[in-house]
Amino acid sequence: MNKDDLYPYLTECAAEAARVARGVTAAQLDDPTLPHSRLRSSGGTPTPDWDVRALVNHWVLYTSHGLEHRARREQLPEALTTRDFTADPHWAQAYAAQLDRAVAAWADAAVWEGEVDLGMGTMPAPELVSLIIKETAVHGWDVATATGQEFHVSPGAARLILDVVVTHGDLYRQYDGFADVVTVPDDAPVFERALAASGRDPRQRALGPAGG
Repeated sequence: MNKDDLYPYLTECAAEAARVARGVTAAQLDDPTLPHSRLRSSGGTPTPDWDVRALVNHWVLYTSHGLEHRARREQLPEALTTRDFTADPHWAQAYAAQLDRAVAAWADAAVWEGEVDLGMGTMPAPELVSLIIKETAVHGWDVATATGQEFHVSPGAARLILDVVVTHGDLYRQYDGFADVVTVPDDAPVFERALAASGRDPRQRALGPAGG
């Protein structure tokens, strides 16, 4: 895939992430996440008890700051990897602005050429962007579900996310990024199938006030 294939989905999912972030209240930041949101910290340590705050910090770091730094072929500075973005009461607005900067950094077709250094190896730029689109949407669903919201994607974006999850699922599970596949009907909506393939149960509803 190339810029023409991926950039519209990058823009779409970033806008939806910004919308969901604005719907998170300060009181919800200490709420628990669903079990499938348990990941590893940036240092590789298991984090079995993530709350919404930890999930949001991971989401903000990699889908906005990480996205921009990858476009510029720069590593994330340590000061960012340890920052509590939610300490700023206006973190959602800051996240939306950072998403805009990150998406703009990928507007130049030249940025999509060549490989991106990930520190432990390299990856073609379009493939990296497809992974970040998946991260934006899947963790966006995690945040939305934990805070009484929904995360919406277009049919095209859903198909892309499903393909990324299926292609890279075994690797994510190797590093505890995904849980075991959840069984859903073959005719389930594509985004629900992508969530299920990543170990999420799309039938789970929000933990926040809107979900009961």
